[in-house]
Parts: sequence; C-alpha cells; structure tokens
Amino acid sequence: MIKLYHGSNVAIDKIDLSKSRPNKDFGRAFYLSADEQQAWDRAYAAITMWGGVPRVTVFEFDEQELDSGKLNVLRFDAYTEAWADFIFANRDRRKPAYHHDYDIVYGPIANDKVGEQVVLFKGGYISKERFLQKLKLMRGITFQYAFCTESSILKLKRL
Repeated sequence: MIKLYHGSNVAIDKIDLSKSRPNKDFGRAFYLSADEQQAWDRAYAAITMWGGVPRVTVFEFDEQELDSGKLNVLRFDAYTEAWADFIFANRDRRKPAYHHDYDIVYGPIANDKVGEQVVLFKGGYISKERFLQKLKLMRGITFQYAFCTESSILKLKRL
C-alpha cells in the first residue's frame, strides 16, 4: 500500500470527477502524488487562485492494482515522446471533447519548467527531439497519478 496526497483549497470528503477540470496533463481526473510536499505546493497554488485554506487529503492505494489487469492503466516512467504526445492531446484547448479511456494514468508532472519547454515547442522554436532532450536533463521529476474513472476512484481509501 502507498500513501497518495491531494493538495487543494478545500478538504476532500468525497471525490467528484465532475468537478475536475479538463485540459490537464492526463485529462479530466482526480490527481494525486506520492510526494506530500508536491501536494502542499498544489494546495498553496490553489489558494492563490481561488482562496480558501490549504488542505492536503491523504489516501491509501494498493499499487498492485496498476498491474492487476482489472483497470486500464497507462504508465509513463519517464519523459518520452509518447508522454509528450499524450500531454499535448490532453492540454489542447481547441479539442475540449478529447477523451481517453484509461482508468489510471501515471507519469511525470508537466510542471512550470516543463511548461516553458511546451511553449517553446508549440511555438515552433524547438523540435520535439530538443524538447524531450531538455526534459530529460531536468532534475527532480515528480510523478502524478490521475484517477480518471469512478472504478479507479473506488480503489482509493481516504485516511
């Protein structure tokens, strides 16, 4: 079992996927991190945008579920071209109806430093190869879990 953390400006009593915003890294989902500090950073970012109080809600998750075959899971263990293509498809605001059929997506967070590289790539200033090369040189990669369906949400136990 692993502890996963969700940072927000409100306490999470019940996960409601309809409140999740579209066009995030892995699409509309409930996002968690195994890094508690990352969750606190997200909580403080949330209060600067929407007010409220910084909150981190803790969940327990059996990581064996990722490989059990019971859920449709997509895993990115590093910054790869497939990861970049998936991020770009999900973040494309011109295609708000874009949707994938994964229950859980796991992979690196496209944080602010990554976002700068996305802008350079999308603007045509660097190639996809250069984009990926720059990402691979970054230190301190933080990973995220996106729980995208109700069936995956049921696998979380709130602590």
